[in-house]
Amino acid sequence: MAIQWFPGHMHKARKEMAMVLPDTDVIVEVLDARIPFSSENPMLEQLRGTKPCLKVLTKADLADVKLTDAWLNAYDSKTTKSIAISSHDKESIKKIRPLLKTMVTASQSRVNPFVVMVVGIPNVGKSTLINLLVGKTVAKTGNEPAITKRQQHIVLSDNWVLRDTPGVLWPKVDNPASGYRLAATGAIRDTAMDSAEVATYLLDYLCPNYPAELLQRYDLNLPLTESVATLEAIGASRGCIGGGGLVDFDRAARLLLTEFRAGQLGRMTLETPEMKVAELKSVEKKLAEIALKKEEKKNARKKARKQKR
Repeated sequence: MAIQWFPGHMHKARKEMAMVLPDTDVIVEVLDARIPFSSENPMLEQLRGTKPCLKVLTKADLADVKLTDAWLNAYDSKTTKSIAISSHDKESIKKIRPLLKTMVTASQSRVNPFVVMVVGIPNVGKSTLINLLVGKTVAKTGNEPAITKRQQHIVLSDNWVLRDTPGVLWPKVDNPASGYRLAATGAIRDTAMDSAEVATYLLDYLCPNYPAELLQRYDLNLPLTESVATLEAIGASRGCIGGGGLVDFDRAARLLLTEFRAGQLGRMTLETPEMKVAELKSVEKKLAEIALKKEEKKNARKKARKQKR
């Protein structure tokens, strides 16, 4: 299922980002530590080129510690550095400024003042990060996508300027798995996808990878071999009952998603660096097949027109 969700302010934000990038020294890309791959915006890679980039994995307190370390190791390169933070861990946030300064020096860019552009998809914790860096509330926050609607410049000191940009999704999510993960974490509005489908997809991953956490949270007798049955059992145990005494799957799904997003199921990460490589290859193959079919249809139409002449 390809997700398409590109409100007008996002289209405008993309154009504005492209215009101001030449005057930007470092890009801070804010990612959700639970879905580092799916919360990366492929448009940013095209726009930034070799511009230094700091990947900040937020909500690290909700993510699997071992997998967060694996992602940090996978990201670090000549032009890219990474750090994982939690909004409750002020010590990790204090490390961001010194890290950015080393990246500016390495890029031999101007430093008076130097400009840091903060980008990220909706509901990833971008505004929360900015408020913590500034030390006061300057960016509007909220537990729903698309809170920031326009760019704003924030002066941290004589040598620092932050550019806060609206959360920008790309026009089309070609990887179905990423679409479900974005929905599961709340990056996409709940109305964009069916909650029961998202919840069963989530359970398809959680049941084999985090069975102990599910059993501890819900019931020691959950049928973890099948996601629909698991969701039904969760709904029954939590009183999500509809007409005829049957489980209301939508209510059960919304309950599961709410508790997952709040970290009440435990520290969980929904993807690995290896999954990113495999899924990118799969998407590339699928897009190539689609392009080939389009070309074949185009050639067939040309041939048909020639035969009519």
